[in-house]
Amino acid sequence: MKLSVVIPAYNEEGSIAETLRTLYAALRQEQIAHEIVVTNDNSRDQTLARLQALALEIPTLTYYTNAGPNGFGYAVRYGLERYTGDCVAVMMADLSDDPADLVRYYRKMQQEGYDCVFGSRWSRGGRVVDYPGPKRLLNRLANAIIRFSFGLKYDDCTNAFKLYRRETMDGLKPFLSPHFNLTLELPLKAIVRGYSYAVVPNSWTNRKYGESKLKIKEMGSRYFFIMMYCLIEKYFSRGDFRKQPAAAVPAEVSR
Repeated sequence: MKLSVVIPAYNEEGSIAETLRTLYAALRQEQIAHEIVVTNDNSRDQTLARLQALALEIPTLTYYTNAGPNGFGYAVRYGLERYTGDCVAVMMADLSDDPADLVRYYRKMQQEGYDCVFGSRWSRGGRVVDYPGPKRLLNRLANAIIRFSFGLKYDDCTNAFKLYRRETMDGLKPFLSPHFNLTLELPLKAIVRGYSYAVVPNSWTNRKYGESKLKIKEMGSRYFFIMMYCLIEKYFSRGDFRKQPAAAVPAEVSR
């Protein structure tokens, strides 16, 4: 099972090399067939130059430049239209996500057959390092609202770091979100549409370089829109978008 890792990158010249080298080393050590797909989201710094150099060093790296429209969601979607693996994970370019956790996601899916594997930074075994206090408060509040609205036990829907089978990702299209609300659209659609998922504790570490691209004041209404869209689908779509059961193989007719 080939793993694809889609990474959006905007002005990540300080982080991208360490991120890609660490990720490649972890997947190579575990002998996981993979590709790393980076979308340079029309960066204004030296991100593209870094990727050009890294492509000579990392044989599984492919990179694209998204000329526009730009934004986190567009950059991720650009990569999701171009990956070639049997499953795909979305990771951040700032090494806030741990490649060792990705290996655990992959093994969980590979061995137990789930359609998705979701990370949780807040469950037992999860860990956050240098998570800003106000952001943490808003995160916990937003996820509590989502859990109550959808009747979920899962507590980290807004965590972007998740793994999906190709068939699952195809079943979530078309994508609506041009911004960070894509991180909520993907898991909520997967849950509402009946795809199976496992939850694995994961760690999150604040970036060492650059600045966060998430602007909380700008995203509230966009997250709310996606939540309401998925709620409407859950209660009023009459199952039109739900995962279809595998077709039964007809028994051989006796002659």
